Amino acid sequence: FQAEDGIRDRRKSLVGSEMCIRDRSCPGFREDKMEVLGIDIGFGFTKATNGKETMIFKSIFGDAAEIQFWADFGESVNTDHIHVTIDGKSYFVGDLAEQQSSVMNFTLDQERLIAVYVRILALTVAGLFFNYSNPINVPINVVSGLPIGYFKQNHERFNEILTGHHSVTYHSNNGSKQTREIYINKVRMLPQPLGSILNQLMDDDGKITIEELAAQKVGVFDIGLRTTDFTILDQRRYIDRGSRTIDTGISKGFSVISNKLREKCGVSVELYRLYKAAEEGTIKMRGHGFSFEKIRDQVYSQLASTIANDLDRLWADDWDIDTIILTGGGCRELAKYLQPLITGNVIPIDSSTDARLNNVLGYAKYGRYIWGEAAIENPAAKSAGEPISQAATETIETIDENELSQV
Repeated sequence: FQAEDGIRDRRKSLVGSEMCIRDRSCPGFREDKMEVLGIDIGFGFTKATNGKETMIFKSIFGDAAEIQFWADFGESVNTDHIHVTIDGKSYFVGDLAEQQSSVMNFTLDQERLIAVYVRILALTVAGLFFNYSNPINVPINVVSGLPIGYFKQNHERFNEILTGHHSVTYHSNNGSKQTREIYINKVRMLPQPLGSILNQLMDDDGKITIEELAAQKVGVFDIGLRTTDFTILDQRRYIDRGSRTIDTGISKGFSVISNKLREKCGVSVELYRLYKAAEEGTIKMRGHGFSFEKIRDQVYSQLASTIANDLDRLWADDWDIDTIILTGGGCRELAKYLQPLITGNVIPIDSSTDARLNNVLGYAKYGRYIWGEAAIENPAAKSAGEPISQAATETIETIDENELSQV
């Protein structure tokens, strides 16, 4: 790995800093090494992988309250207790926030997600991949994604938010803490559903191994908490015409269910607390169980019909699609309602894998495609998927504003 000249200059200017990673003379610093992380900050869950391990937790954070006594008698994983300090502010993240914070932060607003949540959640999960006893002494290259409808306006903001040096302090439940120095060297963004296609096409080293699928015209729709994304890859070429975002996600179903439960029980159930209850069709409140399977099935059926109708309109001219991939966290709930409504060769949902991870696994593979051994074997891979240049973007925007009428 060779750092760019600008990065070298920044490191030289920071010699003597407390952060070992910023000093190239620091023992253990490796410029010939790098880590690739796939990170997916969704409205519902934050997902990440280094290609070997995966992590997932709810995209919520809250105030870091003082806990007088800590006891956990169950089996625990490293995402059960996430307490971090970033930029001088301390947060509980994920399950810990849901259980212990007095003030909670959860959003379905795209602008707020990018402006507030991305930095906290992405830096938190990046540091979780490294052992407490070892400093992060190699650059990290990150691949992430955005809904197609928000990609053009926002993909550069991720670079501004995440690239550079960061200090994150992790607090354990016994009161000890460890500060990790993180250097994010590069950030590459993709339209979100491309991750699922790349996950199907590539092996863990980022090499395209499923040649039959790579030669096909593949459609994918990615059902998330707030949005659903449609996209097409025709012989590995992204087709913009058939790629759109609609504001119909599983949260619409959750909202209806929550309203019905409030009418019945007088309790407002937060959307992020409905995942398990909606899956089971029952919820317990104040010691009493309530079944809402019929309401859930009706709501999910209506959601599936809406998504299928949008799909038919969007892909009306793409009748030659060979294969359709259904992905995203919402597909777990909607698949059985949606698949009968889709005409075409739909790849069956693999119940042994977590569909929420399909995109982020593809991001990590893509990172190795453009930065790893695959790029050495195929130099063109380095520029694959590069965003449209700023000059080209400005030209497109000028044409839109001056020559097209808004309907």
